[in-house]
Amino acid sequence: MDFAERARTLVGTRFRPQGRSAEGMDCIGVALAVFGVPVEEVRRDYRLRGDHETEMRFCLALHFRRVPATQVRPGDLMLMRVAMDQLHVGVRTERGFIHAHAGLRRVVETPGSPERPLIAVYRKRRK
Repeated sequence: MDFAERARTLVGTRFRPQGRSAEGMDCIGVALAVFGVPVEEVRRDYRLRGDHETEMRFCLALHFRRVPATQVRPGDLMLMRVAMDQLHVGVRTERGFIHAHAGLRRVVETPGSPERPLIAVYRKRRK
């Protein structure tokens, strides 16, 4: 199963801040589940608000390699800027991207490209 397909299996999962299980997930929980990153490798007390971009990029670099945004493809992890001090991640699919939508309170597949600025694209490192 590829990463976009794995992400699609999570669509409909309830949104829960800092959620890491089938009972509820946030965008980081979705990424951990899709890419098989152990949950204990990511702090649970993080906030995607404030000055955490450096920490987020460091954590991503452990399991992913950065690729140019022009080369984004299904199964890649997209890092977006939601607000000046807030980040969000989603998994690119053939039709759009899958992410934990706080407003809709569930994991969804949004068609097309993100409306928010795409600040980086990451591809899972091969072991």
